[in-house]
Amino acid sequence: MWDSNSRNKPKAEDGNIEYKLKLVNPSQYRFEHLVTQMKWRLQEGRGEAVYQIGVEDNGLLVGLSEEEMRASLKTLRRMAEKVGADITVLREREVDYDSDVPRKITEVLVRKVPDNQQFLDLRVAVLGNVDSGKSTLLGVLTQGELDNGRGRARLNLFRHLHEIQSGRTSSISFEILGFNSKGEVVNYSDSRTAEEICESSSKMITFIDLAGHHKYLKTTIFGLTSYCPDFAMLVVSANTGIAGTTREHLGLAMALKVPFFIVISKVDLCSKATVERTVKQLERILKQPGCNKLPLLVNSDDDAVTAAQQFAQSPNITPIFTLSSVSGENLDLLKVFLNILPPLTNSKEQEELMQQLTEFQVDEIYTVPEVGTVVGGTLSSGICREGENLVVGPTDDGKFLRLKVCSIQRNRSACRVLRAGQAATLALGPFDRSLLRKGMVMVSPEMNPTICSVFEAEIVLLFHATTFRKGFQVTVHVGNVRQTAVVEKIHGKDKLRTGEKAVVCFRFIKHPEYLKIGAKLLFREGVTKGIGHVTDLQAIITKENGLEESLGPGHLSF
Repeated sequence: MWDSNSRNKPKAEDGNIEYKLKLVNPSQYRFEHLVTQMKWRLQEGRGEAVYQIGVEDNGLLVGLSEEEMRASLKTLRRMAEKVGADITVLREREVDYDSDVPRKITEVLVRKVPDNQQFLDLRVAVLGNVDSGKSTLLGVLTQGELDNGRGRARLNLFRHLHEIQSGRTSSISFEILGFNSKGEVVNYSDSRTAEEICESSSKMITFIDLAGHHKYLKTTIFGLTSYCPDFAMLVVSANTGIAGTTREHLGLAMALKVPFFIVISKVDLCSKATVERTVKQLERILKQPGCNKLPLLVNSDDDAVTAAQQFAQSPNITPIFTLSSVSGENLDLLKVFLNILPPLTNSKEQEELMQQLTEFQVDEIYTVPEVGTVVGGTLSSGICREGENLVVGPTDDGKFLRLKVCSIQRNRSACRVLRAGQAATLALGPFDRSLLRKGMVMVSPEMNPTICSVFEAEIVLLFHATTFRKGFQVTVHVGNVRQTAVVEKIHGKDKLRTGEKAVVCFRFIKHPEYLKIGAKLLFREGVTKGIGHVTDLQAIITKENGLEESLGPGHLSF
């Protein structure tokens, strides 16, 4: 695995992996150069970098003697101290090189110590059939104690009484797991609060626990489209295999192009043969032409490191873990994987997003005593600061209303500045909650947002019982927007059948929405399902940025 990863790879100028042959007693000038290089690698990996010691620039595995390796790691530790980072040895291995002395290669994770809330934040959506053990697994990871086999670990995660009674999740809940700069797990064990976890973590994994039951499918789709997860974790129960909504969740992750890995849970309940059967079943599905994935079964720490690095580089690789939340078997392998998992966007892409105008998607709305109206969601572009004035909309009649951001919280702890790609809750003070709804956006006033009731999308009909034609109504999901729309026209055709592609014109039934060209779209109605992307908008023109201006008829333009 290692050879294929490093030997054929020329030195990457971009990215956060650095090859170093040896770092023995460098001169002061060379040391300064190495430190500058480490800063660059850390910036590329947004606070994380991987150093492979004993590897030439062209990726050739040379290896070092024990003494050289010791000296090199000592230099690396000095470099890390200089930039305010810690190092952790991920793995080491011997290489066959023509010499009498055994030679080794070491792979080291360099991670910055958190400063002023700039921890790396990855969002992982948790999918899987009802009763596959999703909430229990999250309970074990985030609380730090194993389950008793009857679901005690998940009780902390449920938000509604009926969930505790039935043991089933119907809402979307968020759980956090931190890793400090040394790669150790930081969670709620030792009675830490969420704030303490954030303070001592360099990397935060936010798990979005989605509902597994079929009747909550719309909640699950909303979670996948609006919370923009970086990765998805599909949990499959070893004793039932692929059942119920598992295929559907797998299809959703693929349709929305969310890279996913698979966890086979409850291996303590069944024999080795049953676990193997479930693994084979999954491998068969993943290799099918529709999926075209390369399954990678993780059995050791070494596999977990390889899986994390290759998974981030190639979307076709799908790591598979087999573990138990009761006995704790292989749970550490999942933690090793999550610890090393790099972010999908590099620093350059995030910088570009941050330079755009502010745009915040509203996903949840609540009223908090003594704070007022609070909205939860994701900042899709720009930067949002405390005290900033924004506009929110569109309202039912297409207006945008002024408001002020009073305070910001990220992962339950206060935060001054929010950057593109981060999820947070914003307190809006006395703003009237009844004016808000999910699917709205908060943008900077100079953005002049385009809103529309009629839009066109290029779609593929995944499944439909009869024919799909003009006048048909579907629920459309685009990002955080969820609304019923009617099919106005299918270009070039009268009707669509399963598997066919076309450009379709939709009209929202209730109120206009803020959409962007190119946005991914998913629609459903009963057994009808389809995916696509927005290709054209019929923008509704409003005067003066649309602020407090009502819409007259006939203001349609292409």
